[in-house]
Amino acid sequence: MEVKWMMLLLSTHWCYSTEFYSSTDHMTQLIDIQREFAQCLSEYTEALQRLTDILKRAVNALECTSEDTETFISNPLAAYRLVRKLNKVWTITREVLEEENVQDSLKKVRSAAQMLPGPDDVEGLVMALLRLQDIYRLHPTNISGFSEVKHNITLDADETFDIAVMSYQNQRLGSALVWMLETLRKLNAGEKATVSREDLLYHLALFSCHLSAVKDLMNVRDRPACSAHMIETMKTWDWTEVSAHFATALEHTSHEENTYESLCTGRRLKSRTERGLVCRYRRGRLGIYAPFKEEVEWTQPLILRYHDFTSEREMNIIKTLARPKLSRAKVSDPVSGKKFSAEVRVSKSAWLSEDDDPLITRINQRITDVTGLDLETAEELQVANYGIGGQYEPHYDSKLANDSDFQLRGGRIATLLIYMSDVDVGGATVFPNIGAALQPKRGSAVFWFNLLRNGSEDGRTLHAACPVFVGNKWVANKWIRAGGQEFRRKCSTVQSE
Repeated sequence: MEVKWMMLLLSTHWCYSTEFYSSTDHMTQLIDIQREFAQCLSEYTEALQRLTDILKRAVNALECTSEDTETFISNPLAAYRLVRKLNKVWTITREVLEEENVQDSLKKVRSAAQMLPGPDDVEGLVMALLRLQDIYRLHPTNISGFSEVKHNITLDADETFDIAVMSYQNQRLGSALVWMLETLRKLNAGEKATVSREDLLYHLALFSCHLSAVKDLMNVRDRPACSAHMIETMKTWDWTEVSAHFATALEHTSHEENTYESLCTGRRLKSRTERGLVCRYRRGRLGIYAPFKEEVEWTQPLILRYHDFTSEREMNIIKTLARPKLSRAKVSDPVSGKKFSAEVRVSKSAWLSEDDDPLITRINQRITDVTGLDLETAEELQVANYGIGGQYEPHYDSKLANDSDFQLRGGRIATLLIYMSDVDVGGATVFPNIGAALQPKRGSAVFWFNLLRNGSEDGRTLHAACPVFVGNKWVANKWIRAGGQEFRRKCSTVQSE
């Protein structure tokens, strides 16, 4: 009852201030938020406890001592005592209700609670877990299976049960069953949990009866799925034995790994173009910087990496400028062009102009020097911080729905991507159509053309940002437009160029 009352109290005028899971940098703030909220809640609890003790003493003082009320109240001394006691107890109670220290503590709790993550963050993190499971082929028992994971955390039965329920709600039936079976394993091992075994078996039967493997097992393929009788029957199964059958069935029905996923997991496609790749020093177009350390990452199409492109100090300044501006990165609807948040792109981004800091001007000059392209029509520098399991699924930089600037500035002819952090596991930039996989290297920048010399899109530049498993991925993008490049990059009428 006290817990329900506390939740009702905290939910008054509730609103969630921000989204955390889509930015690892913002997620780190939750440690301080947790500490502050715990302190406020502790102070409020202590204040309530002190007042509760006072009210308990008042209740004890109100206990009746006589059953013969008429005889008792006719005694002047008893009447005086009763009236005085009731008056005094009410005075104490009123003072308790109006206690300023308690009200101040409650205000602090409510204020701190405004910074807590909301239900969307919980769902976002569950979807991130499922995404990491799918791409990196992980089972719930080894979600921390990488050696780079320094904090080995084991989820309890209630936590795995909630993941299963949320997976089911998001139409991820296979994942829901896997997490539900993991919950059952924990309960069978004697782990204490809020979820009851009866409730678990009901959900396990409900989730499972939607799978074709269950219909085969029960020989009910031609009957309606998930009838009440079917669910009741499944609840009586020996799920330890049945789970082995399901594991085999799920293994056969799991989606086939595509090129994008194989590149993300390190199973890189080999190509003859990888032979003879070179590193060299190259002086820029303007000649005002020291020679760039240029590495050829790929030849067809040409993808170049420039090592030590930005310094530690520069990267720290860029991050500091971007942090207050970070907001959820969005994708465009291919028909309407309207922007919206989607799980295909999980990160937060900010735009920095030369007015924000002189450093941005110097970075732009450096980009001009190394690429030889004119930045007069280029977009502002976009800084991005990826979230838990943060990714950007395969896409083309040159494809922008309802690009209002196309007539004025042309398409995105080229991309320069600056890595401002290393990533322990995951986070690679991969090109599925050619089999290239570029690992983030702090301070380096990679460059490629999105358009062929004839102005058409280069289909080989389809690329993606793999989900971040361990680490905090920061990047900065500079999208260079075709306008003004007529004398910087020679055109061609050949269809293949």
